[in-house]
Amino acid sequence: MSRRDGRIIFVGNLPGDIREKEVEDLFYKYGSIVDIDLKIPPRPPAYAYVEFEDPRDAEDAIRGLDSYKFDGERLRVELAHFGRGAPSSHDRPSSHSGGSRRGAVPRRSEYRVLVTGLPSSASWQDLKDHMRRAGDVCFSDVYREGGGTVGIVDYTNYDDMKYAIKKLDDSEFRNAFSRAYIRVREYDSKRHSLSRSRNRSYTRSPSPSRSRSYSRSRSQSRSPRYD
Repeated sequence: MSRRDGRIIFVGNLPGDIREKEVEDLFYKYGSIVDIDLKIPPRPPAYAYVEFEDPRDAEDAIRGLDSYKFDGERLRVELAHFGRGAPSSHDRPSSHSGGSRRGAVPRRSEYRVLVTGLPSSASWQDLKDHMRRAGDVCFSDVYREGGGTVGIVDYTNYDDMKYAIKKLDDSEFRNAFSRAYIRVREYDSKRHSLSRSRNRSYTRSPSPSRSRSYSRSRSQSRSPRYD
C-alpha cells in the first residue's frame, strides 16, 4: 500500500481470525475506502491498514473507533506511520485509560444547525459532505418529519456554524440520486426534539455487522450493507 498522508489509518488489537470483509464492515460507514491491507501474524493480535479517499473520513474513523470494544478487546485506531517496521499493538499505553483521548472532537456540540428541504434520498454522509464546505462537522443526522426530510448538523465551533448559515442557506444539495435547494438555520432546541425515528444514527457511533462480542451488544447478526 502506497503512503497517502492523512488517509491511511492503522488498526490494532484485531482478533487473530478476523477477515478483510469484517474490517470493511467496521469502517465503511465513515467514507469511501480505497484499500484494506490486513496483516495476520503467527501470534495475535492482527492489525490492518485502511486507506480512505478523504483524509477527513480517516479522522472520523479514528474518532469513532479508537478504543471501541470489539470481540472483548479495545481497538487501537490512529493515523499510520511508516518506516519503523511492523507496529505492535502493545508499544504504547492504552489511549482509553484516564478519560477521553486528547484532541478528540466531541460527538455532539452546542453549535447546531437545522437543515430542511433535503431530498428523500439524502443520507447522513451526503449531508455531512455538503455541510463540510462551511467548516468542521462533528455530527450529522437525517430523519423524516412531516412528510419531508430534515437534517441536523453540529459544528465544532461557533464561527463555522454561523458561516454555514450564511454560506449554505439556499445552496444546492446534490447526491447520486437527486438535488434540491436547502434551507439552513440555527437549531432551536425548544422547538425540536431529537427523539424521532431516524434513518441513520450518530456519524461516529459504529454499527458493525460482525457476530462477535461488542460493548453494546453481546451477539449481533450480520446485517445488510446500506448506502
